[in-house]
Amino acid sequence: MEQSVEASIQKIKFPLFLLLLIWIVEIYEYVRNVDFSDWGIFPREWDGFIGILTAPYIHSDFEHLMSNSVPLVVLTTIMMFFYSRVAIPSYFIIQFLTGFSVWLFARPSYHIGASGVVYGLVAFVFWSGIFRRNLRSIVLALIVVVLYSGYFHGIVPNKEGVSWESHLFGGLVGIFTAFLFKDITESADEVVDPWADEEEPSQYFLPRDTFEKTKWQKEQERLLSERRWDSDSTLS
Repeated sequence: MEQSVEASIQKIKFPLFLLLLIWIVEIYEYVRNVDFSDWGIFPREWDGFIGILTAPYIHSDFEHLMSNSVPLVVLTTIMMFFYSRVAIPSYFIIQFLTGFSVWLFARPSYHIGASGVVYGLVAFVFWSGIFRRNLRSIVLALIVVVLYSGYFHGIVPNKEGVSWESHLFGGLVGIFTAFLFKDITESADEVVDPWADEEEPSQYFLPRDTFEKTKWQKEQERLLSERRWDSDSTLS
C-alpha cells in the first residue's frame, strides 16, 4: 500500500511542477508589472525562436492562465499514470515540434500560452486509443472526447487574438507522437503468466498433454494400449 501511494506521488510530481511553473511566471508578471510576451514564439524571426522553449509557460493574463491550467494538469496526469513509459518524452516532443511548426508557418505575431501543448496532449491520448486498440487506451480516448470535444473548434481561425495555429499544429504533433510510441507497451498492458514463478512438480497425476490431445488421439492411444495388453496376455 505504501509503495502504491509513493508511486502515485512520484507520478503527480511532473504535472504539479508544470502547474506551479506557469503560475509563478504569471504571478511574477503581475506583481512586478512586467510583460514576458516578447519571450513568445515570433514566426521566422531568430529572436522569436527561443519561444519554442518558453512560450508554453507565458500567458497574457489570469483568465488565459486558468483556461490552460486544468487541462494541462489533467492530461499530463493521465499520461503519467497510464502512459508512464512515454509520458515525459511525449510531452517535450509535443512542445518542441508544436513550437517549431508555429515558428515556421504561423502568422507574424507573438504566440504564447500552453494551449498548443494542451491540444497536443488531447490528440495524443485520443489517438493512442486508436493506434493501440487495447481496452484501457480506448476508454481514455472516450473520456478525452467527452471532456474536450469543444476543443475541435479551436483549430480554425474563429476568434481574434487566439493562436489557432498552435492548436492545429499541436493536434497534428499529438497524432504523430501517439503513432511514434504506439508499440511501446506499458507495464499494465503486459501479460503475466500466473504460474511462471511456481516450481515444476516432480510428478503429475495426469500426463502434461492430456487436455491438449484430441478425442481421436485419445481413442488411438486406448486401442494401442489394449493391443499391447492382449499381446502380453498371449505371451504369458
